[in-house]
Amino acid sequence: MALAKAKDLVANDPVCVFSKSYCPYCKQVKQLLQSLGVKFKAVELDQESDGGELQAALAEWTGQRTVPNVFIGGQHIGGCDSTVAKHKEGQLVPLLQQAKAL
Repeated sequence: MALAKAKDLVANDPVCVFSKSYCPYCKQVKQLLQSLGVKFKAVELDQESDGGELQAALAEWTGQRTVPNVFIGGQHIGGCDSTVAKHKEGQLVPLLQQAKAL
């Protein structure tokens, strides 16, 4: 059930960030996306009734247990470090444009 919900959330938004509201790395990624003018879906796992199940499902699906867990155009990008690295390498904006998020 949680895996189906996670896949549905990712499929219905060009950019989906699975996050926790208090996590500094999550805040960094969300601020980066906001600074680029990206509309994105943030799923705050600490505020979802099934957040623990969603996080376990994401770990099973992506191999990544930590947050943020970032998806662009249905593709798993990774966490904070990989998202920031893609931006520094000039790869993030083209991915966002391809996903029609910019």
